Amino acid sequence: MPDAIALLKNDHKEVEKLFKQFEKLGDTAYVSKRNVVDEIIKELSIHAAIEEQYFYPTVREKAPDIQDEVLEGLEEHHIVKWVLSELEDMDAQHERFDAKVTVLIESVRHHVEEEEGEMFPVVRQAMGRKALQELGVLMETGKHLAPVQPHPKAADQPPANLVGGPAAAAVDAVKDKPTSKLRRER
Repeated sequence: MPDAIALLKNDHKEVEKLFKQFEKLGDTAYVSKRNVVDEIIKELSIHAAIEEQYFYPTVREKAPDIQDEVLEGLEEHHIVKWVLSELEDMDAQHERFDAKVTVLIESVRHHVEEEEGEMFPVVRQAMGRKALQELGVLMETGKHLAPVQPHPKAADQPPANLVGGPAAAAVDAVKDKPTSKLRRER
């Protein structure tokens, strides 16, 4: 089981693969673009939820010197979730679809660069190997309870997000079934 930082870095790599996949698609590859963006929405929604529910609160406790970086990360998540929520129902042929995805990609890449370059080294030093491994187990388990769709108006800090996250995930599970079937039929 990877430690918390390794788990987050793995998520970053998976999302980056999706970004590159999107960037390689042709101008009229609407179905493929929609499918890739749906996967990006799912992966980023889960990732943001576990960071907000487990990682950031622990960082605030164990590495208080980087409070500002955590708060900036929360704000970046907020913006990303709004863009994801707009992309959720936007037709891939909409004139702003590609532009919106491009802005999303740029924003997430910036966020990842800051986390991996500035935050993670400080967190690793402050927490140590054993604590990061324990947090990684908790976060991996949390992925199964995380929402798979963006909820930009939902709480992003404990204790409210510890209740709201799993509740949103349950709503997503019910809401996503008809949507997934509809998209497969297109």
